[in-house]
Amino acid sequence: MKIGVSTLALFPMSLKEILDYLASINVKYCELMMEYPYNKIDHDLVNSYNIKTSIHAPLSDINIASLNESIRKASVEEVKNSIDLASKIDSEVVVVHPGHMAFLARKFPEKIKESSLTSLKECSKFAEERGIKLCVENMPDMEGMTCKNLGELNELVQEIGALMTVDVGHAYNTGISIGEILKYNNIGHFHLSDNDGSFDNHNAVGSKDIDFKSLFEGLNKKNFEGVLVVEVTNKDEILESLDYIEKLVD
Repeated sequence: MKIGVSTLALFPMSLKEILDYLASINVKYCELMMEYPYNKIDHDLVNSYNIKTSIHAPLSDINIASLNESIRKASVEEVKNSIDLASKIDSEVVVVHPGHMAFLARKFPEKIKESSLTSLKECSKFAEERGIKLCVENMPDMEGMTCKNLGELNELVQEIGALMTVDVGHAYNTGISIGEILKYNNIGHFHLSDNDGSFDNHNAVGSKDIDFKSLFEGLNKKNFEGVLVVEVTNKDEILESLDYIEKLVD
């Protein structure tokens, strides 16, 4: 099983400090979140480490589902920048959020869905041309979020020729079971964190209520070949998560 760690938990350490730390604890996969101060990444630095990477496209200040065309187009360009970076550092996967419903725009859910689809089609085509897998992430149970339902997300990625990133914490927060997750065959990537179902807290893996044992057993049976990225909020939770996963998969 390929286990990675997101830079989210180590923010705002420098990228070199992050990569040094992950190398010191023998982490082989890292997800680079392209948010300030990591919005401009030295690909020579990344390539100097024996760590495979995936890229999480920016999520702050952008919205690929925006009904403001200027903002939508600028957001798409930010995703394309992530895809270009992925091609320079031999990343196979770029994770992207499907966009959200701005406050006043919530009166037009079908237009928002159409806007998101237009953007994702463009991003997916751009990724395919560069040999990158675009993986669209499911969202938690928060107002204004789109694609909370895995069935909806599954239909979307099939239409645009992409794959899903399943955030297990998001799924649990929206009432989706491990059994339902395992029904889908076009999942290319996972985010791992834990919660008690009431909120997307990004707690350490194994610290709350999610049945990770069943998830790992199911993925082993399916011979899942993608990366499962620990996406928690601090350094201690990284170590706690990795220790739990190591005991689980032994």
